[in-house]
Amino acid sequence: MNVLYSAAASPPRYACDTDKNPVLKTYKFCDTSLDIITRVNDLVKRMTLQEKAGSLVSVADSIPRLGIPSYGWWSEALHGVSDTGPATWFNESVIPGATSFPQVILTAASFNESLFYAIGKVVSTEARAMYNVGVAGLTFWSPNVNIFRDPRWGRGQETPGEDPLLTSRYGATYVRGLQEREDGDKELLKVGACCKHYTAYDLDNWTSVDRYHFNAFVTKQDMEDTYNPPFKSCIIDGHVASVMCSYNQVNGIPTCADKVLLEDMVRGQWKLNGYISSDCDSLLVMFRSQNWAKTPEEVAADALHAGLDLNCGDSLKKFTANAVKQGLVNETIVDRAVTNNMATLMRLGFFDGHPRNQLYGNLGKTDVCTQANQELAREAARQGIVLLKNSVNSLPLVTNSIKSLAVIGPNANATKAMIGNYAGVPCKYTSPLKGLSDYVKTVYEEGCDIKCNSTVNFEKAKKVAADADAVVLVMGIDLSVAAEALDRTEIDLPGEQNLLVTEVAYAAKGPVIVVIMSGGGVDVEFAKCDPKISSILWVGLPGQEGGGALADVIFGRYNPGGRLPMNWYPRSYVDTVPMTNTNMRPNPTTGQPGQTYRFYRGKTIFQFGFGLSYTSYVHKLIKAPKVISIPLHQAHRCRSSNCNAIDATESACNDVFFDIEMTVTNSGKMGGSHTVLLFTSPPNMFNAPQKELVDFKKLWFEPGQRSMVRFRVNVCKQLSVVDEEGNRKVALGQYVLHVGDLKHFIDIKV
Repeated sequence: MNVLYSAAASPPRYACDTDKNPVLKTYKFCDTSLDIITRVNDLVKRMTLQEKAGSLVSVADSIPRLGIPSYGWWSEALHGVSDTGPATWFNESVIPGATSFPQVILTAASFNESLFYAIGKVVSTEARAMYNVGVAGLTFWSPNVNIFRDPRWGRGQETPGEDPLLTSRYGATYVRGLQEREDGDKELLKVGACCKHYTAYDLDNWTSVDRYHFNAFVTKQDMEDTYNPPFKSCIIDGHVASVMCSYNQVNGIPTCADKVLLEDMVRGQWKLNGYISSDCDSLLVMFRSQNWAKTPEEVAADALHAGLDLNCGDSLKKFTANAVKQGLVNETIVDRAVTNNMATLMRLGFFDGHPRNQLYGNLGKTDVCTQANQELAREAARQGIVLLKNSVNSLPLVTNSIKSLAVIGPNANATKAMIGNYAGVPCKYTSPLKGLSDYVKTVYEEGCDIKCNSTVNFEKAKKVAADADAVVLVMGIDLSVAAEALDRTEIDLPGEQNLLVTEVAYAAKGPVIVVIMSGGGVDVEFAKCDPKISSILWVGLPGQEGGGALADVIFGRYNPGGRLPMNWYPRSYVDTVPMTNTNMRPNPTTGQPGQTYRFYRGKTIFQFGFGLSYTSYVHKLIKAPKVISIPLHQAHRCRSSNCNAIDATESACNDVFFDIEMTVTNSGKMGGSHTVLLFTSPPNMFNAPQKELVDFKKLWFEPGQRSMVRFRVNVCKQLSVVDEEGNRKVALGQYVLHVGDLKHFIDIKV
């Protein structure tokens, strides 16, 4: 067994142990008084070519003569510290588990940036504590900021949804939560985050197509306004330490060998301060599955030339030295990659001696799974839960009126299903059954398993429903239906789950609440239209405290305020849109209806941004301009000729803002959180989105409270659209701004 991944506790791994080896004090790279560039340059010039190659892989070689131990780069922290990456593990006697927050898709439904940040802070603290006791690394390959383009994608659960703005804001904010140090030092890192999978990665294994062989044909327009904005935001706004290139090809080129995507864009245009990693064994995939080059040395050289710094796998360790010797790549390119990797480790304090003498040296086992952290996990789930239907205000239930609650369904007693993929070992589980049982007396009947291929236990479920005062049916999917390497082919509830819901609802004498536990949308139109079903809740994959959060919502301790971060489609969607079609815009010639709420022109079950509450909110517009003029200089061509748009990069655009002010009033009798979503519908040119999120705010309202809400809109940044060549433009003409049921028209002119 590689000692790096030993199951027992061990001291943390770090370089420059000058107590053990005093000669290291004479090396500049161990001198913490020097700047990082000086230290890294000193280290790189001391390394042999093979030592450099050995530092370009996810299990980096030790260099004993320089006092550098082996280091495992691959750890994960998607929604809590995970043992998916082999550089992190759990052990009963050391760290038995870590706080498991809701899967990202549900956290994103909160539309609460302060929550995104708070979760990141907790996860990074637990990660540092685990590093100190020798069971974790310092680099975590999270978050996933791909666009959830298609509801069938098995990994959509990991993402913040289908909207580029929400995904960008989530990604940058979560990264800041992970990376920012409590002492405010902007150069150093608490842990190193990684935004993945760059780019246009949203298919794993669908029918006969898998991610290793998929070639995503992406237009310049779609790349600029849909696929790439979250990665750009991760780097520019979040200052992320790493970007991971994806398995798939984009327009015929593997992303990990695409210089335009990596060196020119990520490092050149967006100014990444960090390293670029491949997905695991991507170089091997390029060689064996994609037949990108004739030899593995050529693959290694192409990836390094493109800007790759680190290979998850061992290809660069095996083939880099020979690639240099064969003249395929210059050693200076290798030095660049080593420099980027080592600079990241230096920013993390890996070369600063024992971590006990550093800022986070006092963290340990007692800082993992604290009560406060677990309560935040419950709060995160509460904030994300979306109320989709609530006939005659059936919810919340009143505990005094419920003598017996029937809890039915394949996810009614879920534990592991609640945490989704890329999860570690949670501190504990609060299942839906446990959470509901903490409020009232319950009777449990599974009805069927998640695949629901048998109806043999339906009668038992109907019997307990008929005898109970109310029924909660917890349905949905789990990782056996949708996961990494497993895309769905249908978007119905599996098997006979629909029939179980319908028959139980018919038998029930009291209110029937259907709960959908899933990482993506499901066609539940049958339940939406069934008068016997009083309420529908979507709980995503709600994390270790999901059952408690669900119960808090059902019994009114918490007023639901989540909004869907993706469209929910009818089952016919899968017959209309092939997953391999990466074009976002509708195509009347082919019958393609467009993808995501921004472009889709077809029927939905529930739309992006939808979510009900136990109270009502009234929006009233107070202030907004009707005309915005962009002050072009007198010699500008649009002064003397008709223009339908101007470049968003025009200098005249730099300071064009306007303010929107409105009041929001909680007109009900229950306090709650409310998300104010500001959308725009731009002029109909450049095949622009029919509707697009511009900004959002999350606020708390007491009963009867009225608050002023203000949005400041940067015209050329937030209202710009993208033309067919991928250039940002400000379309001239009429825009419609939407907030709730309010509409306001603005003309933008020169």
